[in-house]
Amino acid sequence: MENCIFCKIVKKEVPAIIVYEDKDFLAFLSIKPLNPGHTLVIPKKHYRWVWDIPNIGEYYEVVGKIANALRKAFKTEWVVSVVFGEQVPHAHVWLVPRFPNDGHGGSLNTSNVKKLSDKEMKAAAEKIRKLL
Repeated sequence: MENCIFCKIVKKEVPAIIVYEDKDFLAFLSIKPLNPGHTLVIPKKHYRWVWDIPNIGEYYEVVGKIANALRKAFKTEWVVSVVFGEQVPHAHVWLVPRFPNDGHGGSLNTSNVKKLSDKEMKAAAEKIRKLL
């Protein structure tokens, strides 16, 4: 889709801090992170909904791989996965590491966006990449 921000990220027309890429999928840090390491995993080809992805099993293998890297990178056992699909009309899964001081054990507060510096974002990405 020509106006899809995620398609533009795939084409490298819009910058993103990429943590994983293969021929079919891409994972990058959220620009509105709920916690350090908040990652979005998308198919490179445009699909409106996650359940439209023909190789959904392969997609979720990548989601799982990244979630496990997040657990190790941020020393937490709790990484929540969320499929909204409302903000951007391109299939995507959010992976958000959770910590005791963020309401761990409670609902994910989607309005609690963290202000992370470029340096903090790049450091988070490097931690994830090292474990993939």
